[in-house]
Amino acid sequence: VQLQASGGGLVQPGGSLRLSCAASGFTLDYYAIGWFRQAPGKEREWVSCISSREGRRYYADSVKGRFTISRDNAKNTVYLQMNSLKPEDTAVYYCAADGSDHASSNWYKDKYEWTYWGQGTQVTVSS
Repeated sequence: VQLQASGGGLVQPGGSLRLSCAASGFTLDYYAIGWFRQAPGKEREWVSCISSREGRRYYADSVKGRFTISRDNAKNTVYLQMNSLKPEDTAVYYCAADGSDHASSNWYKDKYEWTYWGQGTQVTVSS
């Protein structure tokens, strides 16, 4: 199981980026896929996730209305469209996958509940 995150870069405030998380070694549709981010000196925090099968979408309050998560099963890839970017969005972004059952309905917010992780991609929002 491998996850490959890409699409980061330098963008001005108010700009947009689209991150990709390409999966190999497993069928992405059967797994929940999440995005997390980690800024320097801070804990890794949950950003968004899309559930397996039904494709339900969840967002952290800090990105709601600006970020959109989507899944392309044919390409085995999940995307994170990020619009109206702010300097506080600057971080290394990671994608994660998990296919197991969880006791809590909010399990996806806990980074320790995710089994597989991709390498990060740097997003820098600066003028």
